[in-house]
Amino acid sequence: MSRQLLSMALAPLLGLFILCIGNGFLSTLITLRLDAAGTSAVVIGWVSSAYFIGLALGALFNDRLLLRIGHIRAYGCFASLVAVTVLLQGLWLDPISWFVLRLIGGWATVGVYLVIESWLLASGDTKVRGRLLAMYMIAVYAAGVLGQLLLGATTAMVETAPFMVVGLLASLSVLPMAMIPRVSPLIEHAEPLSPLRLITLTPTGVMGCFGSGLVVAAVYSLLPLYLQRSGLGVAQVGQMMAVVVLGAMLLQYPIGRWSDRHDRQWVLIIISACTAGLSIALLLLPSDPRLVAGLLFLLGGGVFSLYPVAVGHAADRAPAGALVRMSQGLLLINALGSMVSPPLITPVMATLGDGGLFWSMGTVGLGLAGFFVWRRSVRPAPLPTAPFVATQTQTLVGAELAVTDELVQGAFEHEHLEDLSKAVPEVAVAEPVVGPPRADDAHIAYYDDAGEPPKPDSGI
Repeated sequence: MSRQLLSMALAPLLGLFILCIGNGFLSTLITLRLDAAGTSAVVIGWVSSAYFIGLALGALFNDRLLLRIGHIRAYGCFASLVAVTVLLQGLWLDPISWFVLRLIGGWATVGVYLVIESWLLASGDTKVRGRLLAMYMIAVYAAGVLGQLLLGATTAMVETAPFMVVGLLASLSVLPMAMIPRVSPLIEHAEPLSPLRLITLTPTGVMGCFGSGLVVAAVYSLLPLYLQRSGLGVAQVGQMMAVVVLGAMLLQYPIGRWSDRHDRQWVLIIISACTAGLSIALLLLPSDPRLVAGLLFLLGGGVFSLYPVAVGHAADRAPAGALVRMSQGLLLINALGSMVSPPLITPVMATLGDGGLFWSMGTVGLGLAGFFVWRRSVRPAPLPTAPFVATQTQTLVGAELAVTDELVQGAFEHEHLEDLSKAVPEVAVAEPVVGPPRADDAHIAYYDDAGEPPKPDSGI
């Protein structure tokens, strides 16, 4: 990667890293504060769902603001809104007010992601785009791990300290973007494909992205609630959530590389089945802290890999010119799954107990695995094409064609011309080409029975 490209990508990645440190533990903090205030699990689910509703709305409309005012100013607007909504949440605790503020915060947060992703995609060509996006994902997950570990330190301060820290980080993230001494890249507007069109093109990709939204939202919003009600302190909850995000960060690349070398449908089937198995294991196995941490590490790696593998599968089947529109549509599908996840799972937790979280995640995993198996039976993976075999370099005059005994005999049987077998000379040569060579000129040499080319003294 060139120094110029790295300098152009460093500022947005640094700004994103700073903002995501605070945003990484904000969902956990909100869930724990509402639970400590005696709020029911259903209400907590709706407040958590407001953030994902904002994500879905932002995925539809934020590109218009970005196209109108540009990357740097749009980033400043979105990051400032994130800071304002978080600081307002620290002033008073009210579920209805927090619902509205989380809705606005989700809308602003997806705007930040849109600015950074479009900046990176427009900064480099296809040769470096994969490395830029890899750096993007590493920055997000590394900040998430650091943020979860920071949760315990901030809660030891005054009650409003965590919200102040998140607001400060969101404000500071503007500095790297504002200090860039060059013009930001431009992006092209592209309307997302409709959900019906996406389902027609790639049912597996759509279901994978929707299922990913269901389980990832449950991990971010409801897993902290389960861990706190299991007897863990705030600092311990942050550490366990950091283990989940760490598993997502470390296992993302191996699973992605695995999906590049094998059929992605099989990878999706295995990931979904493992998600179901790990969810049931967390319910049935003894609650030893080290065992729980190991299972959560693997669960994070599997759950957070569903979306990129599903998007990769959809991209493999994307028609020409529809890749960008398909990506936007799949992002919307994922946001819809995240939006409905907490309101659907919290009633299950209220009925079956806190373990209803893992029963729900296990059911989603089994449902996804079954759907992917069915889709594979309906539309199997395409067979690979025949490998390309290089031939000998042809001269300007033409190419020699080796005719074996099997080819000659096959031609006789096909044309029923066995009576002409005696008339075939052992060596036949085309007349020399006079003047400029033509595409249909050829030098044809019939090899003898021993497989040897004609001798120089044969008159050729």
